[in-house]
Amino acid sequence: MGVSDEVLLRFDAASLAYGRARVVTDVTGEVRAGQAVALIGPNGAGKSTLLRAVLGLVDVVGGRIEVLGRAPVRARRDVAYVPQVDTLDAQFPVSVGQVVLMGRYREVGWLRRPGAADRAVAAAALAAVGLADRTRDRFGTLSGGQRQRVLLARAIAQRPRLLLLDEPFNGVDAVSQQALLDALDGLRRDGAAVVISTHDLALAHVACDEVCLLNRHQVAFGPTGATLTPELLRAAYGGQALELRGDDPTDAVIVAR
Repeated sequence: MGVSDEVLLRFDAASLAYGRARVVTDVTGEVRAGQAVALIGPNGAGKSTLLRAVLGLVDVVGGRIEVLGRAPVRARRDVAYVPQVDTLDAQFPVSVGQVVLMGRYREVGWLRRPGAADRAVAAAALAAVGLADRTRDRFGTLSGGQRQRVLLARAIAQRPRLLLLDEPFNGVDAVSQQALLDALDGLRRDGAAVVISTHDLALAHVACDEVCLLNRHQVAFGPTGATLTPELLRAAYGGQALELRGDDPTDAVIVAR
């Protein structure tokens, strides 16, 4: 993938808090254009909190976070987010195409109707996730993996410089997982950066350039091969939480979260 020298996201000894309670401390690292970085750590480690901080939704109480050289709240227009649990009701009578068009509302405004150019962007985003033929289908009739692909298409339609995904592969079938990975590769080729929160060590090893290992503080941030090691994984998960089969850290089994 063509990773450039342009830094789209920078953590500089960042510490995060909800009110007076610090929940993540001392995260330092950079995410460059065209790069994919995995956030890995046990449940409660602060992965979702870190993603929300990049959106300007969590207080940075120490250090700093910069998104495209700006404070997170000033860069939201250039950032797309696919949450772990989407608030869109699967029973709501909305079509696949309408869901993807929601990604254009930040650009056109909620009081204007999307035009032909916006519909073309949405159609291209849906094609990127392999669901161009499902645009008229009701969103709720799709499988879980297909719905996740539609939500990624909605994010792609925003044309983000930075894409954040919180556990996008949970409960997703192999076909949808590959479609998601192919779409993310396309975004990276176009110069976007991707940050993925995931428990899947093998997927992170294959799909990401770097890893941020987290457990309420940064354990490591660096190239995937140098970060997904037995020693660092045990430091992140604890000796009782991770079972390693042999010397391959991507073959680890998380036995307690």
